[in-house]
Amino acid sequence: MAIDRPNVLFIAVDDLRPNLGCYGDRVAISPHLDALAAEGVLFDRAYCQQAVCNPSRASVMTGLRPDTIRVWDLKTHFRSTLPDVVTLPQQFKAHGYHTQCVGKIYHDPKTAQDPVSWSVPETLAVTGACHGKYVLPENIAVYRQRGKAAATECVDVPDTAYIDGRVAESAVAILNTIYQQPFFLAVGFRRPHLPFSAPKKYWDLYRRDEIPLPENPFRPADCPDIALHQWLELRGYTDIPDVGPLDEMKARELIHGYYAAMSYTDAQIGKVLKHLDTLGLSENTVVVLWGDHGWHLGEHDLWGKTTNFELDTRVPLMVKAPWMPQRGIIRHELVEFVDIYPTLCDLCGIDQPANLEGISLRPLLEATADESPVWKDAAFSQFPRYPGAPGQRKDAPDIDVMGYSMRVDRYRYTAWIERTSGRTVAAELYDYRTDPGETVNIVGRPEHAQLVRTLAEKLEAGWRGALPD
Repeated sequence: MAIDRPNVLFIAVDDLRPNLGCYGDRVAISPHLDALAAEGVLFDRAYCQQAVCNPSRASVMTGLRPDTIRVWDLKTHFRSTLPDVVTLPQQFKAHGYHTQCVGKIYHDPKTAQDPVSWSVPETLAVTGACHGKYVLPENIAVYRQRGKAAATECVDVPDTAYIDGRVAESAVAILNTIYQQPFFLAVGFRRPHLPFSAPKKYWDLYRRDEIPLPENPFRPADCPDIALHQWLELRGYTDIPDVGPLDEMKARELIHGYYAAMSYTDAQIGKVLKHLDTLGLSENTVVVLWGDHGWHLGEHDLWGKTTNFELDTRVPLMVKAPWMPQRGIIRHELVEFVDIYPTLCDLCGIDQPANLEGISLRPLLEATADESPVWKDAAFSQFPRYPGAPGQRKDAPDIDVMGYSMRVDRYRYTAWIERTSGRTVAAELYDYRTDPGETVNIVGRPEHAQLVRTLAEKLEAGWRGALPD
């Protein structure tokens, strides 16, 4: 039976790939996220709408796609294009909930925040000075001069020395003050975003020489240049070369750092979930956890996000609704981040704005493992290439192109479309049944010509054509 006015704990994690124990990663040490998955439903094929922070988060929080909110970069605020849009927490606030956020929910800068979403001012949503990224004085000094220092940091310090430990501590304190009223608490963690900084004890969980290097470190065969980038996000760190590849030692250090930062954040999430249980709130609180996009760790000769590949668009998503009968279920249906907004409204009995572009995941949450509800047959992501776009190649031609990408059961089809003319300047097709690592772009092969036409027509028809009748 559904609970009257359940609370919502809404957890966002920056740059989190599905490299977690609950997703089958044998290296990852993520006990608290694994426990959450065991208590709820894990979505194995969830996709963000654009693989970079600001557009992805704006899309989640509005339930609208990047083209609708016209947010494709790191600077545009969705209120500048849709001033009257009602955000997810704003909708809950309008229905009598106390809404509050701690940590990174919208994009980091002060200009990216949205006070109307919350009942009280944000906490640690905009961090100052060094953003809690570094504790070593030498790194702090360099950071203050140029905005970035080393790409990793390992220091024997308490969890609260870095920002995410303080976010968890604040979230626990906030729960102590709001638990007697219906609440929507959003908690945003920054690691494993660069720099890969974490207390030493989380680095010590792993043996660097036992962490595997990527199996597909080369760019896909026949892949158009426009689909790739030059790691501009990573290149800015002082211990990373401006051009050229990384040596194996540095690659292993970065991968080790990513896992350490992930385990650090997992531990902080565990503190919040434990306190939720201590307060007796676990049985009347919906918990949703999502990572805003993926991240390449050397696969495809890429480091970072800002592509339409599977590793950047596929994201972790877990939902725990205590009254739902299914626990520890893995759903393989294609779902999207625009589905989060209508799902939470549906679970909490709140009216949904009519313009939402996703659909409620409730049928999947209620279905048993052997049931297959009628569901959408495609998930859509996109990424722009134009001067100044996130991740744009320095040597890219001066054109304005949007890469529209569609993931169906077996394939990913991407069309790079010049926005002024509508001309397709490049395309990609990957077959996950025969090539799960996206190592070969088969779009130009004659035997796939009809398949390409079919997928191109489906992509042009758009996401509405993918929804169940």
